[in-house]
Amino acid sequence: MKLWDKGYSIDKQIEQFTVGNDREIDLHIAKYDIQASLAHAKMLASIGVLTTNEWEQLEGGLKELYDQCLQGNFTIEEQFEDVHSKIEYELTQKLGEVGKKIHTARSRNDQVLVALHLYYKENLQEIKELTKTFFETLLSLADKHKEVLLPGYTHLQVAMPSSFGLWFSAYAETLIDDLYLLNAGLQLVDQNPLGSAAGYGSSFPINRALTTKELEFATLKYNVVAAQMSRGKNERTLAGVLGSLANTLSRFAMDICLYMSQNFDFISFPDQLTTGSSIMPHKKNPDVFELIRGKCNKIQALQTEMILITNNLPSGYHRDFQLLKENMINAIVDIKSILTIFNYSIQQIQVKEFDINDDKYKYLFTVDNINNLVVGGMSFREAYQQIGGEVEKGTYIPDTSKEHTHEGSIHNLCLQEIREKLPN
Repeated sequence: MKLWDKGYSIDKQIEQFTVGNDREIDLHIAKYDIQASLAHAKMLASIGVLTTNEWEQLEGGLKELYDQCLQGNFTIEEQFEDVHSKIEYELTQKLGEVGKKIHTARSRNDQVLVALHLYYKENLQEIKELTKTFFETLLSLADKHKEVLLPGYTHLQVAMPSSFGLWFSAYAETLIDDLYLLNAGLQLVDQNPLGSAAGYGSSFPINRALTTKELEFATLKYNVVAAQMSRGKNERTLAGVLGSLANTLSRFAMDICLYMSQNFDFISFPDQLTTGSSIMPHKKNPDVFELIRGKCNKIQALQTEMILITNNLPSGYHRDFQLLKENMINAIVDIKSILTIFNYSIQQIQVKEFDINDDKYKYLFTVDNINNLVVGGMSFREAYQQIGGEVEKGTYIPDTSKEHTHEGSIHNLCLQEIREKLPN
């Protein structure tokens, strides 16, 4: 069944190419399309296009389909082009002529737009909550291990003293920046595009304020052309939002892989969280964190794909937009899975204390020792030259007693202040 059927058959090869795997992808947005259809039908009844009896029949039929979605029983068979044609078919089979009225005053263009807006809204909110849970886990770990020193590196060279408290809380505070962007993404999609139809509105006296209220959107996307232009722009922006979060998670996963290696040996995980080698019996590989890193890097590439698909398209609808759904939805599914498994795994981290007397960490405190000389009255440049000379001559003896007291440093993590920055 095709909503645009005019009584002739389309070439099978053309049909297969243009439909693609829309049926499988549309299962993700089916319940949202039904929610929007319920609001649309209620609005049609309010303006007299549907009778009260017709509205009640459509409401009953749509709620049955919605329950099927919740129970996982909703399917889109091969005979249907997409979720929209499937829903209209089921309503027509059950209700007869009344079912055919559901498409009045709308187009597949605004149908898919509103369904995607609702899908993005709900899933971005879920991603926010998962991110906040991960944030709390990291702050808890920072507090638990705040006294354990960790070498800090620049250029992968031993640089200055850090700590596990500083490391964990660094990624926690970085997640706050990602939450700011998630909120911006939510604000972007929290605008109702329903009623824009094919992109130029409708001659029916529809009430767009009513559907906005029914679907609990914060506001209406008023201009009907602007509503259609949000297709593609939403995906480009949300891909960037997800990419920012993925960047944080990817860098953290890379740190973990590095710190688990025998050359660093700062952390470990229970054996059941690692995998082995088919030929090297000693191996305990951090596969989960390597896959997190790889999946996150894939998500970061998504924005480029969204830009290239939509760049310089003129206003109005184009079939290119169909290509946005699959990878956008896959990225949302993946980032939720990544946050869940990362939070589960990191709670089982085993923090180790490194040997501060090991020769490779000998110069970890040179900057602190320079600062001691400066506090004693020497200029910074002279102090730098003195400690540098000791390093060159092999006479340098580290003094590890210096404390860092300013906000956000090793001995003043400001964990409560970081928590207070967490946005709603």
